[in-house]
Amino acid sequence: MGWWQVSADTLAGSRFLVSPLAETTASLFALTAPSARHPGERAWLDAHLPAFRAKLAADPVTAQLVRAVRSPRWTADFLVPTPTGDSQPDFHEELAEIRATSAATVHADLVETIGGPLPAALLRDDLSDRTADLLDWLWQRAVLPDWPRRRRVIEADIIARTGQLSRGGWAAVLDGMRPGMRWLGESRIQINAHDYPPRDLSGARLLFLPVTPSQCWVSWDDHGHYAAVYSCTGALAEAGRAAVPEALGRLIGPARAGVLVLLDTPKSTSHLVALTGQGLGSVGRHLKVLLDAGLVARRRSGRSVLYYRTTAGDVLSAAPAGVG
Repeated sequence: MGWWQVSADTLAGSRFLVSPLAETTASLFALTAPSARHPGERAWLDAHLPAFRAKLAADPVTAQLVRAVRSPRWTADFLVPTPTGDSQPDFHEELAEIRATSAATVHADLVETIGGPLPAALLRDDLSDRTADLLDWLWQRAVLPDWPRRRRVIEADIIARTGQLSRGGWAAVLDGMRPGMRWLGESRIQINAHDYPPRDLSGARLLFLPVTPSQCWVSWDDHGHYAAVYSCTGALAEAGRAAVPEALGRLIGPARAGVLVLLDTPKSTSHLVALTGQGLGSVGRHLKVLLDAGLVARRRSGRSVLYYRTTAGDVLSAAPAGVG
């Protein structure tokens, strides 16, 4: 198995980060091996697969490049640059790092991923530009229009995992974050089930990057920056979540009903703001009304206050669509 040795300082300095490039790269991987885990992902694939396949069919070199950048055991390093964590990444700043990769580095990375010599079609100097152009096309066409919603889901995941950290420590956060990942004890994190040599992250900067597609990978650079990309909880949940019952919406208002439906599991106010896109004041007013009506209750967990449905709230949320 692959595992990382981490120091207390590394864990103390680690953080979650929203990366538009990681989200776009994960979307690329989702399109190259389309398999939907929920209705929202299926709808997104159905909407964008035809244009993606047409684009690759019109450009055989880029199509072969896309097939070469990832294998079951490895992803080409140049495709997944590691953020430094010094500031919130900007998509085009992140993309510039890929575009600036030398041809020699791209070729070496692809040889590692393919596990053998490069095909003649990839022995060219413009592969980094081709990769960046494809990611930019995908960002503009298939990610950016949906970015506010995706970002809300990502931020909600970060809020939830930060709450886990305060309640159960890093073991609670890391276990199950990505396939094969878990806390091993003795300052060790199992990253995956592959037979890779361990890496010592003492003094390194460790970042966790949630993405909405069901994709994951790890990356690092020569300057002590490491990143673990993982699929966040509730990915594209708004598209896959059961709709708010119409009768419930008429009874208490659609926005308030949406908050009540979301409280099938305990959530903080910040978590609800991230998931609903409503302002903090609006969510707070909805929660007060629901509390006063006995439809939700609250409890403190560490530094957070979590809200959850009462039995009465469950009954109201589950009311048949025709009730009213």
